[in-house]
Amino acid sequence: MSTEKNVQVVKDFLAAMGNYNERDDEPDLLALVTEDIQWIIPGKDWPLAGTYRGHKELAALIKKASQEVDMKFTTPPEFVAQGDRVMVVGVAEGKIYATNKPFYDEWVFDLTIRDGKVARFKEYIDTQALARAAQKGASELAA
Repeated sequence: MSTEKNVQVVKDFLAAMGNYNERDDEPDLLALVTEDIQWIIPGKDWPLAGTYRGHKELAALIKKASQEVDMKFTTPPEFVAQGDRVMVVGVAEGKIYATNKPFYDEWVFDLTIRDGKVARFKEYIDTQALARAAQKGASELAA
């Protein structure tokens, strides 16, 4: 696929993630990823950290994320692509539901496209800010 088409695949995937409704949209979202998708979220002391593989684990991750985090992407992301790789650079703000603490996260997503679908998704996120927001007890802004 062309680089432009790969960027469009990523845009479609991110739009589907942003509009995700568990009951109605799961089949549409999963249709945009390979059966063996690998999603990597680095860190520790952060409820979503880990490596998730396949449709079943991806669906569970998305459900868990919707229960753990209120997140808004506050600026339009930037897309940088070469071949089958697309990097997305952006900013997110939100709060962790369990602690009601806010966070500010500048991130980069590294996606690999295979046969017109997302095959690998690795997040480069501010794990420290998210871990601080997830900790019970501290009251400062996690930034």
